[in-house]
Amino acid sequence: MGTPVLGCASLVLVLVLTLGLEDRAEGCSCFPAHPQTHFCNSEIVIRAKIMGEKIVSPSNSSSPYMKDIQYEIKVIKMFKGFEKVKDIQYVYTPVYSSLCGVPLDSSNKVQYLLSGGMWNDGKLSIGLCDYIKPWDDLSATEKRNLNYRYQMGCNCRITTCFSEPCSPASDECLWTDWLPDNSLSGNHARQVACIKRSDGSCTWAWGFMDMSNHEQRGTPGSLRDTAEYFVSLVPSWSTPRNYRCSMHPSHCVLGPPGAPACNGTNL
Repeated sequence: MGTPVLGCASLVLVLVLTLGLEDRAEGCSCFPAHPQTHFCNSEIVIRAKIMGEKIVSPSNSSSPYMKDIQYEIKVIKMFKGFEKVKDIQYVYTPVYSSLCGVPLDSSNKVQYLLSGGMWNDGKLSIGLCDYIKPWDDLSATEKRNLNYRYQMGCNCRITTCFSEPCSPASDECLWTDWLPDNSLSGNHARQVACIKRSDGSCTWAWGFMDMSNHEQRGTPGSLRDTAEYFVSLVPSWSTPRNYRCSMHPSHCVLGPPGAPACNGTNL
């Protein structure tokens, strides 16, 4: 039986229009992605200040249209990519926004979160479809999640729910910011991270705690002096249920402080 090529093409077109590809610039369209997805898909994630810029031509091209902006940067902190590069002095982006080039303030006054990939020659490339924001525009939770929690969930999938109901698989977190007001910059983008739980399932986690000592030492006891933190589970497309968890590895409380314990729910 032959494949209905025209029908499939029409379906793909409808899906593309429905999912709302972000038109960042004429000729450059980016599929919307959660900040954590950007983090997990990027080779390098850094916090940096732009010190200067100049136009350069790639060594393998003589075309006037294939020029890049070379931004001189000062790395303040590296969140991802330690194993790929020890020091970054420059990042590169196409001159033209139609080729997904991204303009940055090079006045040495603005700090940015920069994510991108490495070229074969070791240069860091950034573009409009990468996660690039002024550092001061990030929420406090986003900043903290960059340190550890985003990495915890890179084996999970974040799936955008554009219309309800949505039914997630066990290894998925549903991104539901679109449902209230057709925007993807709501609480799920700015306040939560998708992490893998001890039973292998994935769930949204609200708030933040520093688990680096626990993971590095491998001992639950290192968590016991840490303050209580809050997580939210999204088992379906419905409104998240709030959970309160103590730092003891086997104790989780459903609902407000003083509510009865739910057996063995542990991050």
